Amino acid sequence: MSDLNDPRVLFAAERTLLAWNRTCLALMAFGFMIERFGLFLRILEPNSRHLPTHNVSAWIGLAFIILGGILCLLSSIQYWRFLRTLKTVEIPERYWTFLPIFNNLVLMLISVMLIAYMLYTVFAV
Repeated sequence: MSDLNDPRVLFAAERTLLAWNRTCLALMAFGFMIERFGLFLRILEPNSRHLPTHNVSAWIGLAFIILGGILCLLSSIQYWRFLRTLKTVEIPERYWTFLPIFNNLVLMLISVMLIAYMLYTVFAV
């Protein structure tokens, strides 16, 4: 892909992946916060007729968490595809190129566990 023979190309791609990682984490945290805020409102006013009882905030929060998990997977795939285009000169010796991918995949696994937790606790009948 590049003819620079410079390891900074790899580091730039890694920074981009870690920026995606932060975005995924922020989306997941925002989704969890939305879901918990809806729960907080229901606890605050248990007999209120103004609040919907069909867990709208839980569905919106779940959508954000799912989006964060999907973006973790897609950004890891994109980074892996980019790594395959690099020459060996562009990758420093004994550099662990799989660590950012591992980091994203662990975050995706956490999102799956968070989705399962929400489905079990919020949407349990």
